[in-house]
Amino acid sequence: MIAVLNRLVEFLEGHLTEEIDIAGLSSSLGTTEYHLRRMFSSLAGMPLSEYIRRRRMAVAAADVLGDGDLLGIAVRYGYGSTEAFSRAFRSVHGVSPGDVRRNGGPLRTQPQLRFRLTVEGNTTMDTRIADRPTFRLVGHSTRVPLIHHGANPHIEAHIASLPHAEHVRLKGLSDTEPAGLLQVSADVDPDYTEGSELTYLHGVAVTESTPVPDDLDAIEVPAGAWAVFHTSGPYPAVLQSTWAATATDWFPSNPWRLRPGPSIVAVLDRAADFSTATCELWLPVERS
Repeated sequence: MIAVLNRLVEFLEGHLTEEIDIAGLSSSLGTTEYHLRRMFSSLAGMPLSEYIRRRRMAVAAADVLGDGDLLGIAVRYGYGSTEAFSRAFRSVHGVSPGDVRRNGGPLRTQPQLRFRLTVEGNTTMDTRIADRPTFRLVGHSTRVPLIHHGANPHIEAHIASLPHAEHVRLKGLSDTEPAGLLQVSADVDPDYTEGSELTYLHGVAVTESTPVPDDLDAIEVPAGAWAVFHTSGPYPAVLQSTWAATATDWFPSNPWRLRPGPSIVAVLDRAADFSTATCELWLPVERS
């Protein structure tokens, strides 16, 4: 995967002024757009679309410092007007193209990325692969913003809004793996952009044939393979660090890639105040 990401960056560098077909490029690199975007975002610390925009504006700065027509420069970099180009330029450099022409800056450069795999051996991944038939995730869902670090207060408020009796009812419906009450994230932005909205479902897994009460939301999950990561320790810190390590350690060294689908956290055991927990992180995967 590291080699694939570096080939991606090299391709982008030679085509910054063109419209880029990420789906087609992913296929030519032997992977999927979904996996490529998720791995890029996890390892680069920014969405792929944001990196492309930053690199375009970094290169465009040299043209802006010249004496070419601003509309011509805007069109060259894929913008239909100087206003749209100026907004993109300002979002990266903090100043307008006109300011740069008058004052020569300031400019913020986005360097070309280089991905390297550093083997440190400091993250033990307790993992198994589970092949699961079609099943359903049922419970109570809501839309929340994606937060990478720390507790998500929107999710906490959603869970707190459910009475204790509802938690007991949901748990009683569980009849297949992943077992117990589940924290489900679905419809996640492919670039995994912080602040983007996702569907969060607090519920359980049931078999395809299990009747679903009318008052519950349901997510249909097709048959497929899952990578299951076992975590234990401070919550949610150890879970989030394990999630990050799947991109930096596990996927680059294993013949699996992410496939579209919900990610699931099964809480197996926890302290009364939820300061620590033992969890399983379920990620949908397919062979590379």
